[in-house]
Amino acid sequence: MNVKICSRKEAERLLNHGFPADTAVISFYDSDSAPRVDYQKKADSVLYVPLDDFQTELTQAKEIAKFICTAKAKGLNFICQCESGQNRSAGCAAAILEHYQHTGQSVFDNDRYHPDEMIYYAVLDALETKL
Repeated sequence: MNVKICSRKEAERLLNHGFPADTAVISFYDSDSAPRVDYQKKADSVLYVPLDDFQTELTQAKEIAKFICTAKAKGLNFICQCESGQNRSAGCAAAILEHYQHTGQSVFDNDRYHPDEMIYYAVLDALETKL
């Protein structure tokens, strides 16, 4: 299983030039900003998660965990995408990596990312309780 963290710009580049096969996408977006990235006919499965900067809990955590488990069972890889590709998507990717490979800390240790801890703990907890 491969987990990639993408910004909007990186995701749009992939959509135009070689989107990876066998990939599920978790796309975090702010409903007040630019429109969602359109993965139609490119990704095998997509979950759009609206999330504003001032949210203090991730009410969609169980839905995200269910999506992750279903995609993993199908053998899909993951792209976690948000506007900057540094916070929301990194928190989600770290949770996936921690749950399945116990390597989530690698995202926190990478200076490129600043994982959103609220997302990380919410998704990790939802994945752990799905077992």
